[in-house]
Amino acid sequence: MITAQLVKELRELTGVGMMDCKKALAETDGDLKKAVDFLREKGLASAAKKAGRIAAEGVVSSYISEDYSKGTLVELNCETDFVAINDLFVKLSKEICQLACESGCDDIEKLECLEYRFDNEFATVKDAIISLVSKLGENISLRRVVNYYSDCGVVNSYIHGDGKIGVIVELKSDLKNEEVAKIAKDICMHIAASNPLFLDSNSVDQETIDRESQILRTRAMNSGKPEKVLDKIVEGGIKAYFDDVCLLNQSFVKDPGLSVGDFLNSKSKELGTKIEVVRFSRFEKGEGIEKTEENFAEEVQKQMNKGK
Repeated sequence: MITAQLVKELRELTGVGMMDCKKALAETDGDLKKAVDFLREKGLASAAKKAGRIAAEGVVSSYISEDYSKGTLVELNCETDFVAINDLFVKLSKEICQLACESGCDDIEKLECLEYRFDNEFATVKDAIISLVSKLGENISLRRVVNYYSDCGVVNSYIHGDGKIGVIVELKSDLKNEEVAKIAKDICMHIAASNPLFLDSNSVDQETIDRESQILRTRAMNSGKPEKVLDKIVEGGIKAYFDDVCLLNQSFVKDPGLSVGDFLNSKSKELGTKIEVVRFSRFEKGEGIEKTEENFAEEVQKQMNKGK
């Protein structure tokens, strides 16, 4: 009899998905050792070995509900840009994104345990990922996810460069129509291009302000500026810093003569309702992951040595 415990043991031994483990045990009459060999022969058990590789490539995907009330960003990583554009990999990323949005789940471990309803072959999201690792031969990891929900406005997203950068924005507005959704999309495109760090100057923490102020003061002193003008130099420098890193202060990419804040004010007057940015998130694939540079000759030699 094939028990849940037996399936669990085989999964822990091999790192292979639940459904594949069940099949292997069924084919081998519940013999654990034979099931491991069966999975290895099928090329599935090797997937667990790939989990240690650095996955710094990948794709950012988004999913927005039809009424623009909720949306999700997901980053799914792999090892090479070749796999990142593979149709199966991109499809998996989009499906995981949809599941995350519909469930409201933004915890990676819990998300991986969700039922994978797009294919009966896999019980969970994790099983689908492991199966694709076996097919494509690279480590694949679900890195991060963010869910937005709005009951007083709209949520929209923008994906740039085939998934290189993804942005999601929530706008507060009494209107919840296509026109406001388009404004949200425009703001997303701006964020993708300009990479703001904060929403506005009030969002900048005091530690950051103090650090920037000290840098400005030291730079001015080193250039020989008199003591009496240092405060004004710092004040002007901090204002320039806000204009550079705060979303509402930045020059709007689609109309550099306006700040993003000015653009929103003009749209608010045009539509007769106040439109405000509540929050935003920006994912850039692989950001913060240290990539390793492989020496091709050394890698070939390693593979040759393995065969000896």
